[in-house]
Amino acid sequence: MRIIGLDLGTKTLGVAVSDELGWTAQGIETIKINEENRDYNFARLTEIINEYSIEKIVLGMPKNMNGSIGPRAEASQKFADILTKKFKLPVILWDERLTTMAAERMLISADVSRKKRKQVIDKMAAVMILQGYLDSLN
Repeated sequence: MRIIGLDLGTKTLGVAVSDELGWTAQGIETIKINEENRDYNFARLTEIINEYSIEKIVLGMPKNMNGSIGPRAEASQKFADILTKKFKLPVILWDERLTTMAAERMLISADVSRKKRKQVIDKMAAVMILQGYLDSLN
């Protein structure tokens, strides 16, 4: 069963997909979106879901450090509802505290330039969200 991992931002949607055995997460791409206008580029997301025969969605939910729900976590909850209705797939909200920071640190340690980091940070965060979920299953 293949699972898709998503990192929702206001302007981009990081996408990662599991291997068929559900052991590893691979970054696929960063989709341009416009959250303010509710333009989530579902055409591209649908293509990816169909191409990889996705059966479950794991969406990052950025809780506050104290575990409370802030505005970004609320945005993830709303997006999860939209995804459930649109794709008729189970959506798991996964605590993603610090994944973007961890992804940034990893890219810096790999000596990736600031410009390149900006292009791949959301995809890397999606990988970390999905890998965290996959690791919790095994």
